[in-house]
Amino acid sequence: MLVCFWSPKGGSGVSVVTAAAGLLVARNGGARIADLTGDQPAVLGLAREPAPGVLDWLAAGGDAPPEALDRLAAEISPGLTLLPAGDTPPSPFDPDSGAALAAALLDSGVPTFCDAGRLEYPWSQAFAEIADANVAVVRGCYLALRRAVGHPALAFTTGVVLVDEHGRSLRGRDVEDVLGVPVLATVEARATTARAVDAGVLATRMPDALGRPLRHALARLGCLEERAA
Repeated sequence: MLVCFWSPKGGSGVSVVTAAAGLLVARNGGARIADLTGDQPAVLGLAREPAPGVLDWLAAGGDAPPEALDRLAAEISPGLTLLPAGDTPPSPFDPDSGAALAAALLDSGVPTFCDAGRLEYPWSQAFAEIADANVAVVRGCYLALRRAVGHPALAFTTGVVLVDEHGRSLRGRDVEDVLGVPVLATVEARATTARAVDAGVLATRMPDALGRPLRHALARLGCLEERAA
């Protein structure tokens, strides 16, 4: 299964949500994170950024075999590997390259969660179109929803993870009404999550405020079984 997390606006929490999803599924038989933005090493607390990576594979075009992706993987925790972004700038690839990457990840049979950032390039949108599910990560603000409505990826978006900030007036029902897709989970923006990321311990000490709603979202996507309350 390939799940693509994206957002129409930077700073919405896509990288943290992607990392948490990979960590949660890895506990139940293994998973992989594909990083298209370069933020995952910092979120997962790696001492250094692995290279080469996915963007380097894309830059090689038709000369890079799908199995080469396996050699790029870095172990993060038991059952979880990371395909890092690498050093190549992301903009010059053609859409066929993005589609080929998605197909290679799907063929591997490993549940893969992609940090796709803002899906601002034709190749990354082609990648997302092939994914089994696309999940937009948004905060309850007017600007984020306005950008999401005009984003081409909304046409193939499966659902939303809403990052709920204290003081925002927009709620899950408002987001569903505006975007026309279901809110799969609402994650409260808490200091405990920020501290876990800043300290590099998300992989070992995921806050329940992040993990619990994401388990529900992943269950709705068919990636996990729903836990009894």
